[in-house]
Amino acid sequence: MTSFGIAIRDCRPKDIEHVLALWREAEAIPSITDNTDDLRRAVADNPAHVLVAAVDGQLVGSIIGTFDGWRGNIYRLAVHPGYRRRGIARRLVAEVERRLVQEGAKRITALVEKNHPWATGFWEAVGYGADSRIVRHVRSL
Repeated sequence: MTSFGIAIRDCRPKDIEHVLALWREAEAIPSITDNTDDLRRAVADNPAHVLVAAVDGQLVGSIIGTFDGWRGNIYRLAVHPGYRRRGIARRLVAEVERRLVQEGAKRITALVEKNHPWATGFWEAVGYGADSRIVRHVRSL
């Protein structure tokens, strides 16, 4: 999908190092899966929708969407700080939502870093509300 000079496309193996660098530049809190091998696996395994946004060939955004048969999940929405507030995140979300709905998702959960007010504000602006009934418990293996 291309609009206003922004191309949204599937992530390719050659993009992986650029995506990891983008996450660092976008101040995403690092996780145990932020590495070349795990991202390469997500790109290769096609239930995951690893999408990137490019402007004039430069990678400036990313998002990961998955559907587990129960609900859709969105991870790692990131836009380079120099390209924010141009609609890139909205376009990434719209495209991953479209793909998840095609797979059968009726509900989508977005994992959002709560200490980033710009992130929580964005998700509220695109119609996602914080679910105060749920706390996420995580165990790294």
